[in-house]
Amino acid sequence: MEWKVLQSEYLHREPWLTVRKDKAQTPAGKVVENYYVHEYPDWVTAVPVTEDGKIIMIRQYRHALGRTIIEVPGGTLDDTDPTPEFGIRRELLEETGYEFDTFENLGAVSANPSTNTNLTHMFLARGGKKVQEQQLDHNEDIEVILMTPEEVIQLLKNNQIIQSLHTSCLFYGLAKLGLVKF
Repeated sequence: MEWKVLQSEYLHREPWLTVRKDKAQTPAGKVVENYYVHEYPDWVTAVPVTEDGKIIMIRQYRHALGRTIIEVPGGTLDDTDPTPEFGIRRELLEETGYEFDTFENLGAVSANPSTNTNLTHMFLARGGKKVQEQQLDHNEDIEVILMTPEEVIQLLKNNQIIQSLHTSCLFYGLAKLGLVKF
């Protein structure tokens, strides 16, 4: 079922967004003109649980949506991150100031496999301890919120966590913790 790429042309190249236009051929021989692909680096996210069982959530403004929303911590894998686990450890420390005892890989999901090349790697982080203040990027303003698992589940039930990749991570993490079944 895989397509053969006949031609690729890069239309835009920036660190946070690269767009290319492909010309491809299906196995049946049909030529697909002008197929646009977004190239992003992989992303990482986690359900971070503190030593006392609270889930660390964050609140931040998301400019494209024009709203301040509640999410789990996460971000983009850097070129210097040797593994997704290393990347999420770095992101959690930067965004929350917490370090964690253990990490469990929850798998990976794609935001949109029809146009995006990247994956989001999901983790369950346990045993969180605050070890420093946040080390935010120049354009980040992140509020850390400690919530009970029940409060997080209620937010999910009320559709108040709208970042779909983070919602996926929460469902996988809460299931791993035995708090939701599906």
